[in-house]
Amino acid sequence: MSERSQPASSEEALAGVADAPNPAQAAPSEPPPSYVKLAMRNMVRKRGTSLKHFALTTVGLLGLLVGLAYLTR
Repeated sequence: MSERSQPASSEEALAGVADAPNPAQAAPSEPPPSYVKLAMRNMVRKRGTSLKHFALTTVGLLGLLVGLAYLTR
């Protein structure tokens, strides 16, 4: 029964680094970002996907409204 002093893989090594305390997070000088700010940052980072989803939503909503207007005329 020998104890390993070094991690077997690079993922284990990175996991050890991820568990280490971060000095920037230790001092809560500013509040964590809001969900809206995180969502906007994610939309900017994934611009193509966000535009595609926006276009699909717009087309679907217009189709629904036109379909309802046609059925209820």
